[in-house]
Amino acid sequence: MNATSRPAMTPVSRRMRAYFAPMDRQSGSPAIFDPAQGMFLLDAPPAPWLDLGWIDNFERLSGTKTELLRSGTRGVVSGQFRADLNARLEFNFRQWGKLQMALACGSEHINVLATRAEVSPKPSGGNPVPGVAVLPESTAIEIVFGVGAIDSFSVGDILAIDVDYEQETGYVGTGIAAAYVQDPADVKHDSNFVRRVTFNVGRIAEKTVTAAVLGQPLPGGAPALGASAQKVTAFVDREGGSFFQEWSALFIAEEDSGGRVCFYYPRLTATGALKSEIQREQFVEIAEPLSSMALRASFLALPYTDDNDGQVVVCYRSYFPAPMAAVY
Repeated sequence: MNATSRPAMTPVSRRMRAYFAPMDRQSGSPAIFDPAQGMFLLDAPPAPWLDLGWIDNFERLSGTKTELLRSGTRGVVSGQFRADLNARLEFNFRQWGKLQMALACGSEHINVLATRAEVSPKPSGGNPVPGVAVLPESTAIEIVFGVGAIDSFSVGDILAIDVDYEQETGYVGTGIAAAYVQDPADVKHDSNFVRRVTFNVGRIAEKTVTAAVLGQPLPGGAPALGASAQKVTAFVDREGGSFFQEWSALFIAEEDSGGRVCFYYPRLTATGALKSEIQREQFVEIAEPLSSMALRASFLALPYTDDNDGQVVVCYRSYFPAPMAAVY
């Protein structure tokens, strides 16, 4: 077969799509993408993958070095090995939301809880209105409050749904590690702290006489026993902080013609830029004077040991050839 007769060997894609899944921070276990399980459904990703929308300006950079092994009096090269395993990537989130902002900023991400009018102002939100108890029969999509209690909220409200902070240390947040507490005094023994940082947020799409139905399932899953809900007025991230986000990530160049290309990172942590500086937001002109704002994100790939052969890797690149495409 000559080069001119090879069909559909060039992947063609308009945009890249990003999917993230939370790491189990206690065990260090990542979410797994197995290409043997068939084509990943872009509009209905399997759990625990979360669709974070289209991205652009996707850049991968490998800083891994190959060192030479020399032997003998003349230092003849007898082998080589990989050293300083280092892989980074950057891209722009083209959509804004809680997860996109948290991943772009890299540290704790704050839900600004609705407050009373008389509270003193604080950059990440003051003393909030007390939470409303969530009943045990709630699910990730339907939050049950009971008759009367549901009247505390309206269609369109964003809710943060999680347990009270009870002076525990370690990772906090239902389903997804949202922050790490070393000392309860650091968070002022605030009973609302978990709901300030939790990823279990959702917008009310409709109401029944006893429950709120969310427009999207809670990212961290069904509310934990004893959870409460508080209204969220905004999201805030901060430059700095000691907590680092760590997620599994999958980037898919959807095929417009030809095959599909996937980049799977078992472990990604937010880090500094590939370059000496990073522009946190970038303005993309739509039509003068209108521009959209894109969130610039930068990550370091952490090592993962492949169960099949014990090799330490940082990224998997998968290619699904188009039907009847040449193999090489």
